[in-house]
Amino acid sequence: MSETSQRQLGESDSPIEDELEEAFNRMVDEGSQRLHRSWREVLVTGFFGGTEVAMGVLAYLTVLHETHNQLLAGLAFSIGFLALLLGRSELFTEGFLVPVTTVAARRASAAQLGKLWSGTLVANLVGGWLIMWLIITAFPKLRAQTIESAQHFVTAPLSLQSMALAVLGGMAITLMTRMQHGTDSVPGKIAAAVAGAFLLAGLQLFHSILDSLLIFGALSTREAPFGYLDWLGWFGYTVVGNVLGGLVLVTLLRLLRSKERLKDERRSATPPPPAE
Repeated sequence: MSETSQRQLGESDSPIEDELEEAFNRMVDEGSQRLHRSWREVLVTGFFGGTEVAMGVLAYLTVLHETHNQLLAGLAFSIGFLALLLGRSELFTEGFLVPVTTVAARRASAAQLGKLWSGTLVANLVGGWLIMWLIITAFPKLRAQTIESAQHFVTAPLSLQSMALAVLGGMAITLMTRMQHGTDSVPGKIAAAVAGAFLLAGLQLFHSILDSLLIFGALSTREAPFGYLDWLGWFGYTVVGNVLGGLVLVTLLRLLRSKERLKDERRSATPPPPAE
């Protein structure tokens, strides 16, 4: 019996290890599908991801305008994450755990990861900008609230506090992804989406896509005391913080936990040497 088979038989005695094995396999299989998409598929799924998050922003702004309660508004924003979950769209900051694990398992290349990240990021912003313009046009009563909410982020200077908020934002969204891939239960996945929304929007963590849409909405009013260059300065360090939080504090630790499974995947992905 091979060493791998012996190890798998040994692990079968542990329900926790079996569940981790299933979650790891789900991640690698899903990541392989996502990373092998064409440019057209990447851009379309990313565009829809931006539009769906924007609908969550609409719910967030409406509840905040009516109640002035940040925590309730954060729960309302979960509509956006539920749409992402059930519609199987792509959000840039959800592209850390699953795709990176797939690349580490040698089921896809770093170039494919770069295509997924860059295409999804641009498409998220474009789709989100369009829907935020529609929201501001359709709901003039939300203009003042949108500007107020956006200022909290775009006027924040680069500091230890703002970087910490960005790192926690990246960690929260990647933790949400990890929870959703740790179960086959649809109610469990929904609960993870609500929890992620509460942390990100309810606690006003810095999130490169979600908060950019708030800023785009404020800019669409043409009344905001800031411009696109101010957004770009904030966006630059927020993306870095999100990546650090998602990759270092969640994804890296998950890879270390699955080190033996990664070795098995790499061995199966490496073609045997040619016969002499």
